[in-house]
Amino acid sequence: MKAAPDMPAPRRIGGATALAGVIGWPVAHSRSPLMHNFWLAQYGIDGAYVPLPVRPGAFETAVRGLQAAGFRGTNVTIPHKEAAFRIVDRLDRSARRSGSVNTLVFASDGMIEGFSTDGEGFVANVEAHGIAVKGGRALLLGAGGAARAIAASLLDRGVAVILANRTAARAEELARALREDAAPAVEVVAWDDMATALPRCDMLVNTTSLGMEGGPPGDFPLDLAAAGPALVVCDIVYVPRQTPLLRDAAAHGLRCVDGLGMLIHQARLGFRKWFGTDPVIGPEVEALLDADLRGQGR
Repeated sequence: MKAAPDMPAPRRIGGATALAGVIGWPVAHSRSPLMHNFWLAQYGIDGAYVPLPVRPGAFETAVRGLQAAGFRGTNVTIPHKEAAFRIVDRLDRSARRSGSVNTLVFASDGMIEGFSTDGEGFVANVEAHGIAVKGGRALLLGAGGAARAIAASLLDRGVAVILANRTAARAEELARALREDAAPAVEVVAWDDMATALPRCDMLVNTTSLGMEGGPPGDFPLDLAAAGPALVVCDIVYVPRQTPLLRDAAAHGLRCVDGLGMLIHQARLGFRKWFGTDPVIGPEVEALLDADLRGQGR
């Protein structure tokens, strides 16, 4: 009789298991469950992190239900970050400055706390590549929630910010909001004129969906030929990791920072708040996510 193969022990989820997740619509693409569950296993924590597909219009109902069901909190992704900002009881400074929330913590006193970790995650990723984020000037493309969070973190470190967005009114609105928070070193250039600002910049940051798999078609609308040799080119898109912008930057001999590290670094605060452990950002989790992306043909 053939012996049954050894089977891995089933994961035990019980009444004491700490629960968190990511709310989005859609949310199947998110790599956050893979990352957080890797850390939970790595540190031997009795916890689980799950994807939570929630349609627009049902966000608050879902959050209140998760809180009542004993979840520790959630991450929040597109299209719910502004809705999260509106329902929280306590806003961290990071969330107030970014105008959006990507991390919810259900506190023991019944309050919902809101944080934005995108800006700090971006800076931590750049610095992990050996690049100091201090002083200088950055050209930032986009004017959404991630752009505002990243701009605020750059300004906190003395980096002047030039904004360019396809809808000029949104860039002007973002610039006004940032200046109101004691950050005057913000200017706006027209989308079609952003190449003229590039020679005086030390950093270029793409926060738009340009170059994302399934995003807008066409070439990246910025010629890097005018860039100085010390320019650092950052793209927060991570599917694919090597975006058209980063390929062009590499072809010009410029230093590049892709978006996968930002995803990893921005996740630390939530994990620490929900599960009580500050995960070490090691090469294992990046390798895990990279292999998963490659396995999907990305």
